[in-house]
Amino acid sequence: MATDKNILAKGIKYLSGALPLLFLGPIIINSAFKNEGSPLYPYVLGLGIIIALAAMFLIFKGITTLVKSMFDGDKQG
Repeated sequence: MATDKNILAKGIKYLSGALPLLFLGPIIINSAFKNEGSPLYPYVLGLGIIIALAAMFLIFKGITTLVKSMFDGDKQG
């Protein structure tokens, strides 16, 4: 079971990009709910939701890339 180091590094980059978004998204969503009377409430809430969805996408992409680097490197063709 050979590991492709370039693809592994790419997967780790995706996961490291998701890490700050995992904290930032819920913080922004919480801040939006604390200021519901503000005229910017829907925009801040939308931004928080978009950031949270981006974090989930990057985690998915990172894990699939890591799995690909572990198991697709065995194919001899």
